[in-house]
Amino acid sequence: MRRHEFQPGRLIAGLVLMLAGVLYLVEATGAADMPWYAVVPMTAGGLTLAALVGLVTYAVRRDRRERISESSDR
Repeated sequence: MRRHEFQPGRLIAGLVLMLAGVLYLVEATGAADMPWYAVVPMTAGGLTLAALVGLVTYAVRRDRRERISESSDR
C-alpha cells in the first residue's frame, strides 16, 4: 500500500463512530441499558472534535507548504 498522510481528524471520527456502534451492540445484547440520548450527544461531540482537529491539521499543513514554497522561491 502506498504511504499517505496521517489524518488525525478521520482517526477521531472513526474511533467515535466505532465506540457508538459498540455501545449500541452492548445495548442490543442486553448487557447494559444505555439510553439513546447519551450516545447521540457523544457522537455529535466526537464528530465536532474530529472536524476541529481536521481544520487545524489542514491549516498547519497549508502553512508549512507556504513556508517551503517561499524558501524555494528565494
